[in-house]
Amino acid sequence: MKKIVYSLGTALLAFSFLLVSCGKKSQGMAGSHGPAAYPMQVVQETEKTLINAFPASVEGKQDINILPQVAGQIVKVCVEEGAKVKKGQPLFVIDQVPYQAALRTAKANVASAKAQVATAELTFNNNKALFDKGVVSKTTLMTAENSYLTTKATLAQAEASLVNADNNLSYTVVKSPANGVISTINYRVGALVSSAIQKPLTVVSDNSEMYVYFAMAEPQVLKMVRQFGSLDSALVNMPSVDLKLCDGSIYQHKGKIESISGIVDATSGQVQLRAVFTNPERLLTSGGSAQVMMPEVYHNAIVIPQSSVFRVQDKAFVYAYADGKAQSKMVTLSPYDDGKTYVVLSGLKAGDKIVSSGVALIRPGTQIVEAKPGAQQQGPQGMGH
Repeated sequence: MKKIVYSLGTALLAFSFLLVSCGKKSQGMAGSHGPAAYPMQVVQETEKTLINAFPASVEGKQDINILPQVAGQIVKVCVEEGAKVKKGQPLFVIDQVPYQAALRTAKANVASAKAQVATAELTFNNNKALFDKGVVSKTTLMTAENSYLTTKATLAQAEASLVNADNNLSYTVVKSPANGVISTINYRVGALVSSAIQKPLTVVSDNSEMYVYFAMAEPQVLKMVRQFGSLDSALVNMPSVDLKLCDGSIYQHKGKIESISGIVDATSGQVQLRAVFTNPERLLTSGGSAQVMMPEVYHNAIVIPQSSVFRVQDKAFVYAYADGKAQSKMVTLSPYDDGKTYVVLSGLKAGDKIVSSGVALIRPGTQIVEAKPGAQQQGPQGMGH
């Protein structure tokens, strides 16, 4: 039994020496290659323009619901959906017969009231002359005067009814209140309509210019206001913006931001903005969706390749090169990028040298050297953070 134990202990001791020997040999082989080489760049200040994209909704400059002002049956539809119309152009005709009759009645009532006024005036004047001669009493004179005033009031009422009847007849021809384009026609010939209908007869959209609404985070708005000194100055000096349509194409006409809301949405923390775009080809339609593309210029900016950045949770880092080693540095990046580079807001300064690619293979404190241009990148494979 003692002999067996002795043999097992001897075997374990021999195996330990073997592991140590292999480890030393392995270290010697790795060290023989020297520090790994990585491409690097010295960061410099430059000017960089980034395009910020904001989801937007498109609306006509003026969308007018067309509602009838009188009740009746539609006897004629004068336009088709999608047609261009001008201000004052007839759109619908409502049955005019009852309103024509009401107008004739109103005219007759005015004529009758005028005759009554003439009679009452004549009676009053005669009584006035007789009163001056002492033939009639003052009561008779005052009664005649009151009758005259009553008929004049009746005439005024009849004339007001005439104006109302005339207006009602004119309202049977529903006209466009502005230049624009006809939307969906919700009621056709034979439909009974009134001012209380649930849907408008149609909508006239003034789409010669289109309003594009989008939202921007409150800090961005504050940054612009501070940059230009005031909200009014910011609106005047804001650059023109592009519109990216739903098919990915860029709208051919540039737009101008013309208003910034003075209210911050308490839920989203965003501020509403409105840009205006001309629409001569009628390519833009109300209710459409798009993206406002707003340029933002960074002066004296530090611009680095995206391949130089690695992230730990929600923090961004780069490896700076100093004293032959890689030193991780946290950086703050602009929230917008061009897909290839980042603008560094803080964490680096002009003259710093950073590793421009291959950062996934490096650990803080790793000894590295700068790769020669055109040389293949070296480094331990599979090494991560």
